Amino acid sequence: MTVQINQELKAYIDPLTPDEYAALEQSLLAEGCRDALVLWGDVLVDGHNRYEICRKHDIEFRTVQNATFQSMDDVHLWMIDNHLGRRSVSDYQRGVLALRKKTILEGRDTPDAPAAASEPAAPAAGDATAPEADASKSSIPAHTMALTRAALARAARLSSNTLGQIEQIHNAAAPELVDAVKRGEVSINAAAAVSTLPQAAQVAAVVAGKQELRELARSVREARPVKPRKKKEEEIVEDDDGTPPWDTSVDPSDELTRLSKELKAMTAERDTLKKKVAHLTIALAEARAGK
Repeated sequence: MTVQINQELKAYIDPLTPDEYAALEQSLLAEGCRDALVLWGDVLVDGHNRYEICRKHDIEFRTVQNATFQSMDDVHLWMIDNHLGRRSVSDYQRGVLALRKKTILEGRDTPDAPAAASEPAAPAAGDATAPEADASKSSIPAHTMALTRAALARAARLSSNTLGQIEQIHNAAAPELVDAVKRGEVSINAAAAVSTLPQAAQVAAVVAGKQELRELARSVREARPVKPRKKKEEEIVEDDDGTPPWDTSVDPSDELTRLSKELKAMTAERDTLKKKVAHLTIALAEARAGK
């Protein structure tokens, strides 16, 4: 049977690193291709690297049809769930996959959403073999699946906070900063902080190196106003002697005006510090590049 390669599907998941590809090649040469390649009609859905290596070394392989696919969205959702189940996927990749899943499901919930384009024809009845028991995970109707950040985070085995940071990086980070996260040169937490700066500052920080990235992230976080933690209700009750927790001699409206001015001053100072850090980072990167 002819196997067709859809370049969009091949690129949908991040490619293997050279070391990972070499390890897979050695495994296939030593043990053969034990897992069947997943097809939709004649289009390859899962197993692009194995297919390439098997063709290169003339290694036999099997194929299996997934008869549950009805659209390209179904294919994408299956690919996402399949990769989220693998231990080798990094936290950042898990977050990006979860966000892709969210986009697809939200699109399905949108009334009169257009059908996905460029979908191959469904396989003929005689071509389909029994799919694996869990192959239809992504065929659950969108309206039955929770789209909250907490639910997506659980599916990706991440905390809600980490998923929020990945979303910030995904939406605002320069490509160079995203690559640094993928290479493990900067943590998700630090990259999320740096991604709030102008993209020129982000690129300069990446060029400057790991230490500069960490220092810049720390500076950005320290420039943010810290929200005061609320006291526990029981602590307030125990310490309550009947005296109001404010100065009753001060006019509340005057105090509110004073606090508002202080907040504006702190915000302006924070913005100024962020700009200074960005300019210093760019200057440092240019100086190092000129050596």
